[in-house]
Amino acid sequence: MPVAAAVGGMLVPAAVFILINYDSGGGALRGWAIPIATDIAFALAALAVIGSHLPAALRTFLLTLAVVDDLLAITIIAVFFTSDLHVTPLLLAAVPLAVFTLLVQRRIRSWWMLLPLALTVWALVHASGVHATVAGVLLGFTVPVVRSQQAGGPDAGPGLAEHFEHRWRPLSAGVAVPVFAFFATGVTLGRLSGLRSSFIDPVAVGVVIGLVVGKTVGIFGAAYGLARLTRAPLDEELSWFDVWGLALLGGIGFTVSLLIGELAFGADRERDDHVKVAVLIGSLLAATLTAVVLRVRNGVYRRIEEAETNDDDADGVPDTYPSP
Repeated sequence: MPVAAAVGGMLVPAAVFILINYDSGGGALRGWAIPIATDIAFALAALAVIGSHLPAALRTFLLTLAVVDDLLAITIIAVFFTSDLHVTPLLLAAVPLAVFTLLVQRRIRSWWMLLPLALTVWALVHASGVHATVAGVLLGFTVPVVRSQQAGGPDAGPGLAEHFEHRWRPLSAGVAVPVFAFFATGVTLGRLSGLRSSFIDPVAVGVVIGLVVGKTVGIFGAAYGLARLTRAPLDEELSWFDVWGLALLGGIGFTVSLLIGELAFGADRERDDHVKVAVLIGSLLAATLTAVVLRVRNGVYRRIEEAETNDDDADGVPDTYPSP
């Protein structure tokens, strides 16, 4: 269901953008992919801040959706935003990638062996003309997620992906994302007239509506439609109101949307600024609406937890409650 929701959350915003800009001219349709992406880091952070009592199934749903969304967005970048392809560096990148794969499959963690290989893959992919973010996706796919096991024995420890995530999270979340956001959101508004021109640009309008409305309709519609067609039940801990709030959260595009906007309109400075303003406004609106909806749901789950605790304490017997 979250995979279908991710696909719907990409198709509908793109369709909304194209519908608004199909006769705008000036290369406006180059930005069709801007509202399709969900920013994993900011979406998960917003969910953690908003919903301390929300069920774990909601976070799992969002994480699966966002990962699939990110992979599809990176694939779109590689396919549609690569204008000058050089085959030789791309083929050469397969050599360090293969060595990196062999090492991580053998559970080797030594940074002095892995990091030079990863940087070499990144440099060769960049030289090929394919956007270098694809190198990160390829490297990530090679790292084992499951825990290593002794023959016939218990788990030996966390998977290598979990180990790398723990080691690199401070650099990624604390340095890389803020630095990218700082440079990517350098917007020249040109006083009030510049801000007004951003709001009347159909590209900016398409981005905002695509993020706020298109993402919500696409994610919720795909999940609900799949459930009706296949009779697949929603997780018993969740309600469709929760999924609606999650669909609103998917409208936080931020870093990936800014990246696609720069690739689409980097040469058009004025339109690129309009896109940045639109991404910021759309992401902020999505986050605000999410806060309203999921705050209400968070209160519902908090009251259920308090009632369960009080009843269990009263008779010493755990009580069961229907899904909210």
